[in-house]
Amino acid sequence: MKRREFIQKTAATSALLALPNIPVFGMGFGAGQVKQLTVLHTNDVHSHIDPFPPTDAKNPNMGGVSRRAALIESIRKEASNVLLLDAGDVFQGTPYFNYYGGELEFKLMSMMNYDLCTMGNHDFDNGIEGFYKQLPNANFPFVSANYDFKNTILDTIVKPYKIFNKNGIKVGVFGLGVELQGLVDKKNYKETVYNDPVSVSQDMARILRHEEKCDLVICLSHLGYQYKNEPDKICDVTLAAKTKDIDLIIGGHTHTFLDKPTIVKNIEGVDVLVNQVGCYGINLGRIDFTFDSNQSKVHAARTITV
Repeated sequence: MKRREFIQKTAATSALLALPNIPVFGMGFGAGQVKQLTVLHTNDVHSHIDPFPPTDAKNPNMGGVSRRAALIESIRKEASNVLLLDAGDVFQGTPYFNYYGGELEFKLMSMMNYDLCTMGNHDFDNGIEGFYKQLPNANFPFVSANYDFKNTILDTIVKPYKIFNKNGIKVGVFGLGVELQGLVDKKNYKETVYNDPVSVSQDMARILRHEEKCDLVICLSHLGYQYKNEPDKICDVTLAAKTKDIDLIIGGHTHTFLDKPTIVKNIEGVDVLVNQVGCYGINLGRIDFTFDSNQSKVHAARTITV
């Protein structure tokens, strides 16, 4: 079966949803000019290098780095502008992490040419020093805007955001992490300070949208999709509703399997996409954006089984 046919047949869902007119700040479009951007994303892979065995009760013959790499390569051949992002918890979950300490995970992600990653709580499992030790194996940066690392070894290394220019499309991506206190041993994250994600997001979105003139603003979040039994706990859905100028929130932490992005109205009544693709590298998220000269964005989204 050809790879493109495979993608079409294994898509859990494919939906074409039009967003309202949102200003596109950075691009000098000519009349009738259209540009496209494909955002691929994973989250909570948790050191799952191999596919699940055929005998696995829940995910037989699913996942695996080699299959994901082949899928990503095939998409890059058909789509010229691709961003590959991960929403954290790269570490912990199989003996690969226990033995190699994250080296293998980062090397394989580098081979797949990941563009950017944020930090999940399990990425602190070997301590902040253990994470730092593995950074030479990662040929991609990390972003986290609400973790203040100034009194740690990660100071100036983990940036709040990164800007990409993909064929004239200016994309700003900032990271968010879950509160570490009570979730991670203090000795593992040392003097890392957790700051309020909502206020931080407002600052980041303002900088990226209005100062940096980004055409697309993405939040790479490890806050969790939603907590129905804890309505006051910050999550991606709440974050989208309480902020503005964010176009897409790519999430992690709660291992939430979404067939398509959730659409949430922000504080100005504008649609925000919120997406997450479960865990263990079983799925790859794909969102295709089309930008036109009328300053509007349209997206098509699908979750692809690896």
